[in-house]
Amino acid sequence: MAVVATGFFDGVHLGHRLVLDALQKEARRRGEEAVVLTFWPHPRLVLEPPSDFPGLLSTCAEREALLLAAGADRVETLPFTRDFAALSARDYLASVVRDRFAASAVVLGYDNRLGADGLTAGALSPLAAELGLDLVLCPPLAGGPVSSTRIRRAVAAGDMQQATALLGRPHTLAGIVVHGRKIGRTIGYPTANLRPDEPLQCIPGGGVYAVDVEVLNRRWKGMCNIGTRPTVGGTERTVETYIFDFDADIYDAPLRLHFLQKVRDEHRFPSLDALRVQLTRDEAAIRAVFSR
Repeated sequence: MAVVATGFFDGVHLGHRLVLDALQKEARRRGEEAVVLTFWPHPRLVLEPPSDFPGLLSTCAEREALLLAAGADRVETLPFTRDFAALSARDYLASVVRDRFAASAVVLGYDNRLGADGLTAGALSPLAAELGLDLVLCPPLAGGPVSSTRIRRAVAAGDMQQATALLGRPHTLAGIVVHGRKIGRTIGYPTANLRPDEPLQCIPGGGVYAVDVEVLNRRWKGMCNIGTRPTVGGTERTVETYIFDFDADIYDAPLRLHFLQKVRDEHRFPSLDALRVQLTRDEAAIRAVFSR
């Protein structure tokens, strides 16, 4: 038997972790398995035009790892299709949650809606009882509701302090180091150019950031520029990181950025010399962030 929590859980933020804490507590009380049922891809990618999609806070693999770290014994990622989306709350609870995953109880957030009919917590309570499922509802966080939408907006605005406060950890971006135009090395600031693992992941708004960098199984400090590089005539958005006190060939290596604080917006400078002067100031400002 199992106690089940269900939802997309993008980012596995503090609101989600309240649900996961309740899931773990209820499963231990019953001596049952704590199971999370989640989905891939994001429902909005299936049901709405892709151009309207606001981005992901975590990749599928990151989300599964975060859910396990937050107390789930098992994570099941179900394919989200139009047929799956058409299931009513009754059909989903009966055929998937109860019958397929042998659930005795379901844990939901106070504002969860379930099924194609979008049943609220109040409507789900008698339905769950009718199906032989106990329903555990979690209240909002004491500090106010937390949502993936709020966090995506904070990331897009470059407000990494708010994103960190709502996630309970810094927003991260992972990928592979790829070759760029190598202009940075000509002015003393060689950068690692990141190609994200998940093209749809939320990338912070343009600007310069203090970042923790995971590469070669170690953590380093650095500064990351996100933008189109207008000073050198760039047009495509790039994610470029200068890693402090670092000198190694990391092309094709996996790299993860932890965004701590934005220090300025991206600007167009009149020359590479002017850009180099600004980068020196940026480095000093970011080293001061880390020293605090």
